[in-house]
Amino acid sequence: MRLLSRLRLRRMAKPRTIRSPSPRRIRLMGVSADSSQSASGDAIEFDFCVAMGRLCDDITSRVPELSHVAMDDVVVGMTRSRRRGRAGLWAKLTPLRFEGGARVSLRRGRRFVIEPLVVDGRERLYILTFCLPRFLELTYREKLVTVFHELYHVGPKFDGDHRRFSGRYHIHSSRADWFDAESERLCELYLATSPVPQACRFLEHRADTLLSRHRAITGVTIPVPKLLPLEDAA
Repeated sequence: MRLLSRLRLRRMAKPRTIRSPSPRRIRLMGVSADSSQSASGDAIEFDFCVAMGRLCDDITSRVPELSHVAMDDVVVGMTRSRRRGRAGLWAKLTPLRFEGGARVSLRRGRRFVIEPLVVDGRERLYILTFCLPRFLELTYREKLVTVFHELYHVGPKFDGDHRRFSGRYHIHSSRADWFDAESERLCELYLATSPVPQACRFLEHRADTLLSRHRAITGVTIPVPKLLPLEDAA
């Protein structure tokens, strides 16, 4: 009995290997028979994440306040929204470092790390996720401002941390309306540069319209990296 107890304790104490979350591809099909059948047989699938990545690249190259965002280190993903309506989360930015870009954080006397996200052999710093089809049900302007809202969350040092503000409400500042106004302002700056229409044209369409032109809307979904106690990781 003592030997079995020791073996169990050794197994429990064995460090856990930190593995990168594995992105996987998902497809959104037509929401009705009419919309799924209206796409021509040779229509190609629409890769939402690729299109959004190109738009973000264009934005960060044209708006100086967002020039610190290097999209090569941001993974654009999508997730299925449970309901089609506008109500609920539209998009989110997930930072993969702690405050100040730290890899380790002390919480209640224990040290924690975030599971690293490695894609194509390189560790990334942020995940930019859009909830579909809900995000596509917004107006063109709302979609574009939402993109700026999430990009503005990226810390100015691009170290894997949020843009932080002083005080209790350090993510959106003490005035959420001010953060929204900044997103609107940056959007106006971008539009004033006369961006190429192809960069943001896909935002003109809602889910049904895109699905009437394509066989499916595709992209990658990424499990939210876990917070792990450092002593359990190897």
